[in-house]
Amino acid sequence: MMTIEAIYQLAISLGIQNDLRGAAAVRKKLKRERMLYDQLTREQKSEYDRERLTNPFSDTRMYVRDPKTPVRRVLAGIDIEAEEVLLAHELSREKPIDLIIAHHPVGSALAGLHEVMELQAEVLAQYGVPITIAESLIKLRLDEVERSISAVNHYKTVDAAALLKQDIICVHTAADNNLANYLHRLLKRESRNIERVGDVMKLLKQIPEYRAAIRLKAGPMLFTGTPERYTGKIALTEITGGTEGSKDMYERMAQAGIGTIIGMHMQEEHKKEAEKHHINVIIAGHISSDSVGMNFFLDEIEKRGVEVIPCSGLIRVKRFKDRRRSALKRR
Repeated sequence: MMTIEAIYQLAISLGIQNDLRGAAAVRKKLKRERMLYDQLTREQKSEYDRERLTNPFSDTRMYVRDPKTPVRRVLAGIDIEAEEVLLAHELSREKPIDLIIAHHPVGSALAGLHEVMELQAEVLAQYGVPITIAESLIKLRLDEVERSISAVNHYKTVDAAALLKQDIICVHTAADNNLANYLHRLLKRESRNIERVGDVMKLLKQIPEYRAAIRLKAGPMLFTGTPERYTGKIALTEITGGTEGSKDMYERMAQAGIGTIIGMHMQEEHKKEAEKHHINVIIAGHISSDSVGMNFFLDEIEKRGVEVIPCSGLIRVKRFKDRRRSALKRR
């Protein structure tokens, strides 16, 4: 039987395994983090988030009474707030909910959302944007995000869970990485059949979560470009890494030869900049994309005997029924 700790560590492990930077690069960063920590003063260490030494995803955290608690049944959703915590409490009257799994960050994970955005710069470098430029522009956006979430009531959901004695974890970038790697492999496998933007849209619409989202009027959308335009180099720059990057990055993407980007969501000012620099923008959908990444993780815990109750927009699609081996593979 899985424990809360085992589920949490599985989420992190899958996130590392499916990181677009490569698992080796992520582990190298963890090693560097340990080195930097060892150089801190005693006072600095007392303020340091030690979770960063083993978990590279600042927006994936655990808020539980006992990590060794056995888990038979979980409530999993995209946005978990006080009402979902109350729902878990009510459902537990009939049959215990041992753990709540949120996708979007809560607590310190929300306060630290900006810290994971450095992933975007490193992924952009793989697509040909000079790392020094990508790093500088992402840093500006990272600081902007940090300021924007500084006034948020980060612990509202966590406090509600504590009062109702409901354990909760949130799995954000660790789950988004599952989606990013899945799309990366899918695009690579189907590359011979992809020439124009419409070909990418058709491919995305074959994914069950996006098909379901279409019925909900929230399926893949073309924000800029037309189905008949050539794709050029396709980049997954808006899929993982916390939240949207810098709007000033699109000029650099175009210079690097990127012709089409696939994302979850996009603000209007970002859309205008992408259009200005002749980049096609395909928005696969926010909640449906989040669902894909979460589903790969949830499949893995269901394989191990944990019942999953979906809520809060999660489009639950199981992929493991027809496979005995893990649905995810190392790059």
